[in-house]
Amino acid sequence: MDKPKVVLGVSGGIAAYKACELLRRLTESGHDTRVVPTASALHFVGAATWSALSGHPVSTEVWNDVHEVPHVRIGQQADLVVVAPATADMLAKAAHGLADDLLTNTLLTARCPVVFAPAMHTEMWEHPATQENVATLRRRGAVVIEPAVGRLTGVDTGKGRLPDPAEIFEVCRRVLARGTGERDLEGRHVVVSAGGTREPLDPVRYLGNRSSGKQGYALARTAVARGARVTLIEANTGLPDPAGVDVVRVGTAVQLREAVLKAASDADAVVMAAAVADFRPESYAAGKIKKKDGQEPAPLVLVRNPDVLAELSADRPRPGQVVVGFAAETDDVLANGRQKLRRKGCDLLVVNEVGERKTFGSEENEAVVLASDGAETPVPYGPKEALADVVWDLVVPRFA
Repeated sequence: MDKPKVVLGVSGGIAAYKACELLRRLTESGHDTRVVPTASALHFVGAATWSALSGHPVSTEVWNDVHEVPHVRIGQQADLVVVAPATADMLAKAAHGLADDLLTNTLLTARCPVVFAPAMHTEMWEHPATQENVATLRRRGAVVIEPAVGRLTGVDTGKGRLPDPAEIFEVCRRVLARGTGERDLEGRHVVVSAGGTREPLDPVRYLGNRSSGKQGYALARTAVARGARVTLIEANTGLPDPAGVDVVRVGTAVQLREAVLKAASDADAVVMAAAVADFRPESYAAGKIKKKDGQEPAPLVLVRNPDVLAELSADRPRPGQVVVGFAAETDDVLANGRQKLRRKGCDLLVVNEVGERKTFGSEENEAVVLASDGAETPVPYGPKEALADVVWDLVVPRFA
């Protein structure tokens, strides 16, 4: 079986050095990757580096090896084109169909999925011209990953940083897996919660759970690959931010509720994959609770946390909004799941069995997706991204 052919376009920004890590991940995972840099990119990383890492010759011009017609063939033969970093100049050229070097010619001839990973200063990213170019590219079916927030060139900080190469690779992997199929979440805003809330008992201790957040992160990544604008409400996961995702960090159930309701105000779908604590301590000790010789600890009094899923399902901030819940059960899984679906009032409920060696922290999952219309969709044991794709497959037809 032939290796998937990937073209890695590199445009002229300081983040070009990070593309070396992306190239390494692509080649080591079995992708035949050819680097097509711009002339400006070679000021940051030389042609010898790209050639050595990819195993292919490197050129910026259409005049080299003319007999092989590279300005046409490279794009025609590609299974994926990813441009990382994609500067404001590159986004503008791609949006307007300019073809003044080998990379822009490749973009015009490619009939495969195309991913852009922008990197630039915040002011350039937020400029109306750049935003219109991004909207144009997305409308044509390209995946334009939202830049990360962080340290930029010099002393500047803000939105515009190239996402982590490992996360760009994950987007590329998901886009390749879907092929040239429709980006069925294009133009949609989805909210995903992930992780587990922690309810503080004192400055040292808290009540928590074992949720790793990996299923929520898989939902966020697959949504990006399908074209969505994604807001991830993250609770205590410690995982790296997925590329192209706006991440909001929370700690407790009350904080998660506030963040979800705010993000859901303009969302087409909300997927509550986080494990939200049902209870919290009635009182918080300002100092560490000490162990006292000869005394038993005082009873721990708990109070209910808000039921975010039920609240969101009952009072949806946007007509036609699709709400998905998760239910982790240890026994009578389907019976308990059906009861929870009726009680919560959501459109879909993903039910899975959890336990000492099941689900939490693993890369795989097995579940049944219950629908409010009585349908049941079993998802066999496999990668959490496979379950995520099934969830989005069920969400899309429910959009009003």
